[in-house]
Amino acid sequence: MTLVFDYLVIGSGLAGLSFSLYAAEYGKVCIVTKKSLYDSNTYYAQGGIACVIKDENECDDYSKHIEDTLKAGSYLNNREVVEMVVKEGYERVKDLIKWGVNFDKKDKKKFDLHKEGGHSCPRVLHIKDVTGKEIIKVLANKVLTHKNITVFQNHYAIDLITQHHLGYEIKRGMENIECYGAYVFDTNTSLIKKILARITVVCTGGIGNIYLVTTNPEIATGDGIAMCYRAKAECENMEFIQFHPTAFYYPFKRPALLITEALRGAGAELKTKNGYYFMKDYSVDAELSTRDIVARRIDMILKKTGDEYVLLDATKVGKDKILKNFPNIYRELLKFGINMTKDPIPVCPAAHYLCGGIKTNKNGKTTINFLYAIGECASTGLHGANRLASNSLLESIVFAHKAFQDSLNIINKASINNKIPNWNEEGTIYPKEMVLIKSYFTELQLIMTNYVGIIKSNERLNLALDKIMELAKKTEEIYKKSKISPQLLELRNAISVAYLIVTFAIRRKENIGLHYNIDNE
Repeated sequence: MTLVFDYLVIGSGLAGLSFSLYAAEYGKVCIVTKKSLYDSNTYYAQGGIACVIKDENECDDYSKHIEDTLKAGSYLNNREVVEMVVKEGYERVKDLIKWGVNFDKKDKKKFDLHKEGGHSCPRVLHIKDVTGKEIIKVLANKVLTHKNITVFQNHYAIDLITQHHLGYEIKRGMENIECYGAYVFDTNTSLIKKILARITVVCTGGIGNIYLVTTNPEIATGDGIAMCYRAKAECENMEFIQFHPTAFYYPFKRPALLITEALRGAGAELKTKNGYYFMKDYSVDAELSTRDIVARRIDMILKKTGDEYVLLDATKVGKDKILKNFPNIYRELLKFGINMTKDPIPVCPAAHYLCGGIKTNKNGKTTINFLYAIGECASTGLHGANRLASNSLLESIVFAHKAFQDSLNIINKASINNKIPNWNEEGTIYPKEMVLIKSYFTELQLIMTNYVGIIKSNERLNLALDKIMELAKKTEEIYKKSKISPQLLELRNAISVAYLIVTFAIRRKENIGLHYNIDNE
């Protein structure tokens, strides 16, 4: 089956949905998403969108947000990109408001702005502690009712289509690689669709599920990064994995319940099991230090004590403030017998966000022609070595707009390539033992958790690389002879992403931001 559109958008978080709404005013858009429109990292985002609103926050200005972002990223950020995102942020927030997103206000006029770790001022717009969920609900409804947008839910993108599929040899670094769309697997019918498009946008989110403990939903297996890498796009900064310091500790709960940074901004403090408040000894900013500092400190304490978690004490925040600003976390914790107005919360770090990814320019364009990457899967230069809290949703909406604007300049240069062959699965069979695929994925998660965590070593990284290469070989043997399945696609993609993370970590010879190797001390 061959389908043709102006725009193919792979992924349905804030980046994908907002790009689609922009683009649908100018052409036909197809959205492909693995599960439903509501399954994305954005949906689970609690904190909000960091944004300078000068008229409402006299203490804040662009220079402060820019400096906070650069400082958090250890100045490995692209300053031009940081300035662009910060200065364009509020215009894009107004787009969200125009589409129907209602951020919390402390009165009828002014927004209720939170302060989070690494921020010098309160500047985080939010909707209680379910900001991402509410944004996705609004945008998904607009997308599903838009006449120029076709949505394929429960569809897995297999591979991007390039000249490779016409029989030409392409290599990374070539300037003339072109993307023509993607092959997509329909899980309802098991049919493989060939979707051709003038412009393709990859916005597939993060990679959290290559680790055992993550705040990400199960779909976060780095699919877009793996597809782009196979298509010979450039990737960068893959070693910078952000572990959120405070995920609720409850064994085998996936995804782990995120305890938003805004709770620490409101006054919650970290302590050991025996009651010692430790962050004040480690950083002048204490609980409001950036995530890399807090997560690393917790990790060191857990390794030293042998404990599985530390405690986040929110009792000083006050019951009224908790019920007003953090009702969802309050309700969720009650299900596990914890009343956060009275009881400390067991927390530990969890894989949360990838600061690197598919290399793009300041318009979201990848190193492949007619292919854009936006959102968490992209490495735009905004985050540097560590993401400042609540800058991710800001990045998504700003780059969705930048990519859309840039695409208008090139879409007429792109043509639909009718010579692309259909997907060929001749000679393939259904895997006899799906348990192998499942066990390989679990093995990969153990490798990444044990050897490629918050604190690394050369020995662990090299051991991880050997084990990943062995898994890759076994998986490719299965892939070549098997019919497509979601489990096999995710395993193959996750292994590719793990390989990239480890190889980039081995290359990085300095401890900076989220990358910490004891052999670099």
